[in-house]
Amino acid sequence: MAKQSKRYRHVLGKVINLGPVDVPQAVKVLKGLESDLPKGVRPCRYDQTVELALRLGVDPKQADQIVRGSIVLPHGIGKAQRILVFCQGPNVAIAEAAGADHVGGKDLADKVKDGWTDFDVAIATPDMMGVVGPLGRVLGPRGLMPSPRAGTVTQDVANAVKEYKAGKVEFRVDAGGIVHCVVGKMSFDEQKLIDNIEALVKYINNLKPSASKGVYMRGISLTATISPSISIAV
Repeated sequence: MAKQSKRYRHVLGKVINLGPVDVPQAVKVLKGLESDLPKGVRPCRYDQTVELALRLGVDPKQADQIVRGSIVLPHGIGKAQRILVFCQGPNVAIAEAAGADHVGGKDLADKVKDGWTDFDVAIATPDMMGVVGPLGRVLGPRGLMPSPRAGTVTQDVANAVKEYKAGKVEFRVDAGGIVHCVVGKMSFDEQKLIDNIEALVKYINNLKPSASKGVYMRGISLTATISPSISIAV
């Protein structure tokens, strides 16, 4: 086990005996973890990413119990996402005007096939899926493969690009039945984080598969990049 820093041990002490709390209190505690660090203990030097983990009562091995989707969070995620769009014809100019960082067709697909993945989101028009489909081996493991269900295979490339630039995030339940999703940065004020968290929880609650039986939302944890998690009351 890696040795814990003095900083981490100090902030861990603030949450280790903290039971499940409501969203506002969880955010307040998270943002206050470094408020009284001992002399000589350095705070985190960068703006940590804040993430929510939701443990769901589903069986991800069953196709009808997979929970996945995308949402435009009220206040974005505090990061400018790099957008790649596979398209052709008039859509090229449309995607570029909407703010896409990389736009192209087969030439771009060949570049990706060779291992280039210097982007955060890949969007494709339906007529490009013949070119994009073979890229599954490269994009799939990285969670970058365009998908109609996620809204990244669409004819409306302008709207798709603008949504992701505005802070749209995708999520998918993992093999352990947990959904991990970014909800902002530590630099966000408390209300913005609260709004983003509540919007995500409400949305995932509405995605409960009909095949899922028993308790659906089993646990929620809030954490930041190098901070301990805080349990949120379900």
